[in-house]
Amino acid sequence: MLEPGSKAPAIGLKDQGGNTVRLSAFKGRKVLVYFYPKADTPGCTKQSCGLRDIAGDVGDTVILGISPDLPDKLKRFDDKYSLGFPLLSDPDHKVADAYGVWGEKTNYGRKYMGIIRSAFLVDEKGKIQNAWYKISPDNTPKYLVKALDD
Repeated sequence: MLEPGSKAPAIGLKDQGGNTVRLSAFKGRKVLVYFYPKADTPGCTKQSCGLRDIAGDVGDTVILGISPDLPDKLKRFDDKYSLGFPLLSDPDHKVADAYGVWGEKTNYGRKYMGIIRSAFLVDEKGKIQNAWYKISPDNTPKYLVKALDD
């Protein structure tokens, strides 16, 4: 698990438009990196729309969403809800592994591997400022705003 003060793992993934987005491109700005299991599902929609709704309140903080979905599905998700921030495709879960959010989950007694919903606030120097593992969709925007106010 990543701890505050540790270096944020590198990100270089395709977004919903097919462009490669790198975490290093945002050096000098804070970045919220949040991982969600699947685009256009109830919890992921609530989380992403909650972040969309506070995007105007977080200054120049960048919001990056990451899921295993392919770019075309991410584009449909963005278009449907007018999210307006990069949604990154991590189908082989390499970045999710680096952040420690790919793991065993259980649903109705069935065990499987997937994204453990989590969020990370990366500071201007590329270090983890806050790490929220197993965060709820409702708390993601609240915790971001609180962390930026502190």
